[in-house]
Amino acid sequence: MRDKLEQANSRKASQASGKFSQMDVDESEFNDPFQALMEKAGNHGRYQTLYNFVFVGGLAFSGAMIYMNIILALNIPDHWCTVPGRENTNFSLEEWRDITLPKQADNRGRETFSNCEAFRMNFSEITDWSGWNNSQRTNHTETCQNGWSYDKTWYESTIPTDHNWVCAKDLFVTNVFVVGRVTEVAGSFILGQMGDSYGRRFVYYISVVFCSLGRIGSIMCTSSYTWFLIMSGIVGLTVNSLFQSPQIIGMEISREEDRSRIAFFQSCGWSIGTTLMPLLYWWLRHWDSFMWLTSVPTAMVLLFSKYVIESPRWLISKRRFREAIVQLQKIAKINGHRFDMTEKELAEIYSQEKQDVTYGIASLFAGWRLARNTIIMGFSWCVVAVSYFTLVLFSSRMAGNPFLNFLFQSIVEIPAYIVGRYMGDTYGRRFTNSISFLVSFVTCLPIIVYATDERYESLMIYLATFIKFLNALTFFTVNLQCLEIYPTCMRQTGVALGTILANAIGVLAPYLVYLGTTVDIRAPYYILGVLFLLGGIGALFLPETLHKKLPDTMEEAGHFGKHDKFFSLPKPPPAMEKDDSLSSHPELTSLRRSETAP
Repeated sequence: MRDKLEQANSRKASQASGKFSQMDVDESEFNDPFQALMEKAGNHGRYQTLYNFVFVGGLAFSGAMIYMNIILALNIPDHWCTVPGRENTNFSLEEWRDITLPKQADNRGRETFSNCEAFRMNFSEITDWSGWNNSQRTNHTETCQNGWSYDKTWYESTIPTDHNWVCAKDLFVTNVFVVGRVTEVAGSFILGQMGDSYGRRFVYYISVVFCSLGRIGSIMCTSSYTWFLIMSGIVGLTVNSLFQSPQIIGMEISREEDRSRIAFFQSCGWSIGTTLMPLLYWWLRHWDSFMWLTSVPTAMVLLFSKYVIESPRWLISKRRFREAIVQLQKIAKINGHRFDMTEKELAEIYSQEKQDVTYGIASLFAGWRLARNTIIMGFSWCVVAVSYFTLVLFSSRMAGNPFLNFLFQSIVEIPAYIVGRYMGDTYGRRFTNSISFLVSFVTCLPIIVYATDERYESLMIYLATFIKFLNALTFFTVNLQCLEIYPTCMRQTGVALGTILANAIGVLAPYLVYLGTTVDIRAPYYILGVLFLLGGIGALFLPETLHKKLPDTMEEAGHFGKHDKFFSLPKPPPAMEKDDSLSSHPELTSLRRSETAP
């Protein structure tokens, strides 16, 4: 039986070779017996639609809010020392600040009022202001003795304004983001390998429960900075696998041509969540009600638990054939099909495929080609993550309406995903990834030149938003490439490694924003520009994944893209006769598709 299947696969490879005379073809990149199984259970039916809407798109929507709401809640509005005495005068707020506060240079070199110091005088003792002039004022300054006043134009309250995380405590906010990045590294390392060892579904449940509890706990623990950090860290531990596990299952139970569609579902869910989030805060104006409203929906996804499955492709890779059949039958039932293969028949199909022995992340560096792909993918993730978090954090601290700044940064992601999906499915993932990085590099140049000039403030916002558009396009492509390059037995570990590296380097993002907001507004773009250039060059050396089957074994992953030409665009494999692979294999042809439910 196995010989017949191999003969059928050889015929396909021969046809492909005839079609593509300009390149050699690796059979393993096109032949996929698992897809024959999924066709009988339904690989494009009601179950896939339900799964994509609820667990891929829906969870991305709620997960984006529970992940990103902390950025808005930790915003620090303009603030200054509270100096008593104005109530005894007719001075406006601006006039009182001019009298009581020293000046300092901001991140653009402009002279503004100090946020953390006031003149060392008791202004409430002055009874006659009629002859006052600033020459009567001492030049000695002191730190704020009576607390701070905050600009409430956009916020009634944020976590830093409620607890005075400013001035001597101004790194409190930065450190929260750093702890988040560090715990994301640890969580991705642990849960990524658990996903490939114990299953995607197991990790999914851990992620939903702990991510929800962590964020709700952080809302309740703001009065204790230590506990707030711990609860924020719990969110970081589980948040990446919250997105990864459902998406991997979705791709492993769907058609090859639907893979970019599934990535599009998740990306759009993320963007809709991050677009709605600033509007909710703008409406509510208080951080606590905003955090509750954007955190609870993630926990509500547990209501749909009866539709959660384990990936049958992963179960087969672990030789757990009986459980794989149960999952395939569950899919078939909802799709209106019948799947009547036995465990013995399924085992016979995979009888000559050895179970890969893997050693966690170390296995991703087994062989030159796989190691090269892993390194380049890791660097691409680093560039995407650093630029994403720098732009998002920076947008909330730019001049103007912080909610609209955040909204603009989020809303451009949806058209970016549409463009990314079209380009990725037309010109390939490799070309799309590289071009997006290189255009981002070019866009950084005018920002570096004009960022310090207030006359070009609007232009800077537009250019930063365009970079965010390109960043979303790159994220879509890199995420899709990462899922398609690694074998089934190491897929979640591979994605997790990218996340580990991204967050390890992403620790720098809050400090880049700190440099940009306190030292030089151009500083982040100097660093991002260099990263974009290196990312664009590196992406050209990745294999093309468009029109290729998902690799299942370490051997297939080690040869993936071996015969690709550097200067070439991907072309689809030749069309095969329907069920050609099934006709050569008795176990597969024995599957009979029942009438499809209307």
